[in-house]
Amino acid sequence: MTGRRRPVRREAAMVGPRHPKSPVPGSRSAGATRRSALGLLLGAPFLSACAGVQQSLSQFSNPFSSSAPPAQPAGPQQQATTAGTGGVKGGLILPLSAAGNAGLAAQSMRNAAEMALAEFQNPNIPLLIKDDNGSPQGAQAGAQQAVDEGAEIILGPLFAQSVPAVAQGARTRGISVIAFSTDSSIAGRGVYLLSFLPESDVNRIVEYSARIGKRSVAVLVPDNAYGNVVEAAVKAAVPRRGGRIVAFEKYGADRATPARTVAQQLGSADALFIADDGDAVVSVADAMTAAGANLRNIQLLGTGLWDNPRVYASSALQGGLYAAPDPAGFRAFSGRYRTKYGGEPVRTATLAYDAVALVAALARTQGTTRFSSDVLTNPSGFAGIDGLFRFRADGTNERGLAVMKVTQGGGAAVAGSPKSFGA
Repeated sequence: MTGRRRPVRREAAMVGPRHPKSPVPGSRSAGATRRSALGLLLGAPFLSACAGVQQSLSQFSNPFSSSAPPAQPAGPQQQATTAGTGGVKGGLILPLSAAGNAGLAAQSMRNAAEMALAEFQNPNIPLLIKDDNGSPQGAQAGAQQAVDEGAEIILGPLFAQSVPAVAQGARTRGISVIAFSTDSSIAGRGVYLLSFLPESDVNRIVEYSARIGKRSVAVLVPDNAYGNVVEAAVKAAVPRRGGRIVAFEKYGADRATPARTVAQQLGSADALFIADDGDAVVSVADAMTAAGANLRNIQLLGTGLWDNPRVYASSALQGGLYAAPDPAGFRAFSGRYRTKYGGEPVRTATLAYDAVALVAALARTQGTTRFSSDVLTNPSGFAGIDGLFRFRADGTNERGLAVMKVTQGGGAAVAGSPKSFGA
């Protein structure tokens, strides 16, 4: 790794520690794997930190899994704290006292944020940590407190419902927000989403499918908000790659009828795209088989929600392809997290780590324009724990994802993550 400063407009900037103090035992030093003086890393919505909770993409790629606060009442609001020292303040808004998995996830994300400060060399960032109590009102109050205390950028909140409340006050002060929700409908001017959006999954898997000659696609998606997002993405991506959609059906509780309709048209398709989480994908595949479809004769395609043991255990889905981050980044991050905190991080912890590392890197290298839209929407993007990403002007993001193959032993990479973005 070079210690030279590289212009942010020329290449993907890596936002993460230049010389982490706790590299994963047995691995190359993290310093040897970091590519530039700007260092960044990444993740997505919420899970439990409990040992029995599966750490998989399927639990953080659904853009509506973190749309609303939990129904259970929150606990007592935690006191605001400050982590780190320096001259460039940032606010971190998390539902630390929220009930259930959300509160556990928030604590893990807080740990990851503090870990980023500890690993980044001389970060110069005091992080103003505020508990939003899992509510829009709490998020708005926490963000306002952080801004009043001098925060130049707001990281969070987690829940989509809380983002507009934070954004309203931040915009009036000209302060950017990097939120952790994956509901793209709440992105907008000055509000950027550091998360995994279904559109990136769809674009990557459709692009790869076309490259291997599979351009006639049958599509099955759930009749819900996630399905609506995927529908729009796949109907745009397939023709853009020179393909055609030969069958399209949505399903609800009744999967048999849509499956029969699609099965009757599979003869003119060379790929079948099913976008849903692990349990649902398995049941849809079973419904297709029951309708007479031979899934071994067609290329199965999916999204990051396929990263699920149920999918890997399904004989019908073996050989299916899906887009997801290369898992190596999260494995390395998890090793350092375990060393520091003695437990497993939630899958969203990389979100908070990357957000803080990005702020530290931009504060060091970008002068007074450090958090401006021009810097944040650098078209070359940033290199994170889970691969490349870049913010769009509309607040959504684009990611460089790997293509994974379903095997009995888990996901196996068949195409690596891109090293740079195209134009």
